[in-house]
Amino acid sequence: MYELFFRTVLRRLDPERAHHLAVSVIRAIPLLGLTGLVRRFTRPDPSLAVETLGLRFESPFGMAAGFDKDARSIRGLWALGFGHVEIGTVTAIAQDGNPKPRLFRLVDDRAVINRMGFNNGGAAAAAERVARERSRSRRPVIGANIGKSRVVAVEDAIDDYRLSARTLAPVADYIAVNVSSPNTPGLRGLQDEALLRPLLSAVLDEAMATPVLVKIAPDLDDAAIDAVCALALELGLAGIIATNTTVGREGLTTEPAVVVAAGAGGLSGAPLRERSLQVLRRVRAAVPADFCVIAVGGIDTADDAAERLAAGATLVQGYTAFLYRGPLWARQITRGLARLASSRGTARA
Repeated sequence: MYELFFRTVLRRLDPERAHHLAVSVIRAIPLLGLTGLVRRFTRPDPSLAVETLGLRFESPFGMAAGFDKDARSIRGLWALGFGHVEIGTVTAIAQDGNPKPRLFRLVDDRAVINRMGFNNGGAAAAAERVARERSRSRRPVIGANIGKSRVVAVEDAIDDYRLSARTLAPVADYIAVNVSSPNTPGLRGLQDEALLRPLLSAVLDEAMATPVLVKIAPDLDDAAIDAVCALALELGLAGIIATNTTVGREGLTTEPAVVVAAGAGGLSGAPLRERSLQVLRRVRAAVPADFCVIAVGGIDTADDAAERLAAGATLVQGYTAFLYRGPLWARQITRGLARLASSRGTARA
């Protein structure tokens, strides 16, 4: 049903307009008092619960940063079956993001190119919404992904991240430091160890007891990945998120002219699957077994999620496939994971 609706309606809409339409529908679930009813249909199997970061996740599958930039859809996404929601990317200073159009579908590749540019209403506004959601007794785990404000120079990034962390750490369950988006000038340069060390140290100072993770790009080479892992362990970070979007365009089946017309931006979706899996394996080999590693990039099916978990991921996130799979996507993933776990248990017996 959703596939037909996507082919006949949604793909004809501007991608960003379609996104806002989807957000409106998701936000309507709790506003109409439908959360409990929807949850009865989407609730993950209790066997999928994961304990990490000092938190209990009702399933390993969550919504990645980028979908709910302003923390307006947390409860609706939880109703649809996501075990955690990472809001943002949030910046200390509210900003409009890059000029439109800035979101492009590559339907043949089940992919998206975006150069949104961290459009959001600022850390203070997001913190108020997160606080309201966190006060509920039944809710998902809520992460807050923070990035650099565009108007702030790279050399002043530390204070900018400090402000976001200071604002959001008291209300979020964990903080994710985004230094890997390709859509903010100079941001990826912060992954260099000499710049990343003081930045992460500053966020840790502000976060206090709130777990801090860092999100890395899939375009890092092995030496850079190893360096980030070593730094994360040295500083006492709680985890690493692998990976963000890629600036690469290799292996696409979409007509080259369409890809060129989309222009610059981060590529996400199915084409990222293999590289994100490679980075995950590299990270897991470099960190202890109890260190939290969140896998994201190219997750489409329950088999994809299971593959990441088998490769050492503690948790798994997705976003792009939601556009192609529709509102029952999280339910499909968690039901599939439960079936796969059950079949493995039966086989061992």
